[in-house]
Amino acid sequence: MKYDIIVLGSGPGGYVTAIRASQLGFKTAIIEKESLGGICLNWGCIPTKALLKSAQVFDYLKHASDYGLTVSEFDKDFSAVIQRSRGVADGMSKGIQFLMKKNKIDVLEGTGKAKPGKKIDVTDQDGKTTEYSADHIIIATGARSRELPNLPQDGKKVIGYRQAMTLPEQPKSMIVVGSGAIGVEFAHFYNSMGTDVTIVEFMPNIVPVEDEDISKQMERSMKKAGVKIMTNSSVEKIDTSGNGVKATVKTAKGEEILEADILLSAVGIKSNIENIGLEEVGIATDRDKILVNAFYQTNVPGYYAIGDVVPGPALAHVASAEGITCVEKIAGLHVDAIDYGNIPGCTYATPEIASVGLTEKAAKEKGYELKIGKFPFSASGKASAAGTKDGFVKVIFDAKYGEWLGCHMIGAGVTDMIAEAVVARKLETTGHEIIKSIHPHPTMSEAIMEAAADAYGEVIHL
Repeated sequence: MKYDIIVLGSGPGGYVTAIRASQLGFKTAIIEKESLGGICLNWGCIPTKALLKSAQVFDYLKHASDYGLTVSEFDKDFSAVIQRSRGVADGMSKGIQFLMKKNKIDVLEGTGKAKPGKKIDVTDQDGKTTEYSADHIIIATGARSRELPNLPQDGKKVIGYRQAMTLPEQPKSMIVVGSGAIGVEFAHFYNSMGTDVTIVEFMPNIVPVEDEDISKQMERSMKKAGVKIMTNSSVEKIDTSGNGVKATVKTAKGEEILEADILLSAVGIKSNIENIGLEEVGIATDRDKILVNAFYQTNVPGYYAIGDVVPGPALAHVASAEGITCVEKIAGLHVDAIDYGNIPGCTYATPEIASVGLTEKAAKEKGYELKIGKFPFSASGKASAAGTKDGFVKVIFDAKYGEWLGCHMIGAGVTDMIAEAVVARKLETTGHEIIKSIHPHPTMSEAIMEAAADAYGEVIHL
């Protein structure tokens, strides 16, 4: 079988790439060994947000009296919460099946392995191998939970994010190792459900990639919610011989033993680059990533790679953008390389975190003279009415030219607000233009305008 383009992997990088390729007139096939939609739709972005929504509703019930409401009896059904999450994921995966049919994309079920000569083998569940060829082969095999040597995952007591979404029963206690987006989101979910949660973070701050002000606010909010947090700490060894897990944690004050039912390892991800034919084809890799140029071509003509297997932020929306850029370049369209300095990052705990651009520390290290503005949601009419006053918006501008260097938000719904800053930065919008752009009242988004006004000494509501 001969195609114009074959995509290996059907996550948000792969399936989006295949659809755009088909739109551009390419005869396209996609290879998937498990479920269409990959990790994001089936075991990542989507089902975790379903879990977090259940946690939010449960939190609302617990605080109904804050809204003048009386709810006399309520409880959670943990298995039903998990089941709802799986149902949402299954529905999304069926949606991808529809999109494949709509766009006339052939779905090749099985495990793919690239071969020299622009060929790829697909081995199905019965062990039958079929060879396909294409003018262009795009690798989009994604990533999985990274295992540390001292934290081997057994899938029962020491788990990764995948098992954390389908535990048969709610643990009474949990240790979460790592406080990036995955660790913080699961810590919030299980804490909201009533599990006793402790976060262990190696760095001085939780969510360490974020602006320091954001990290500190997140730590305050999570501690207020009952999550125990240990920073500047590392799990040195674990003992799973008993009923639960005993973790030896090295802290600034010495070693401490933590005990819990479950330990969730959320220490990052590992690219899926093994056993997909890279060595046979001669595709260059470095430090667990496939090396590509600005338009995702590898060192071997006809082979490309996008998403979590290439250097850059391991985010679903980045993988999708890379795939579109890749196939549009193949089609001969005029395409600009992606600006990796303008990629939004989001964490969907409570409160949410959203950010784009430089942190204050990074901006200072680059030598910028800064104008910084902050607007707390405690001064927002919409936030007060909604009962979501935790958090703030922080904006960073270059004092010399007014360039919007960074935007950092923590609060309710900020993941839906960050796109304003992304588009504004793309259009090279200045702080004054944000101040003079009328924002609707009352909304959470007013805080962006107010923060910009604060940077220039013009804030009204502070």
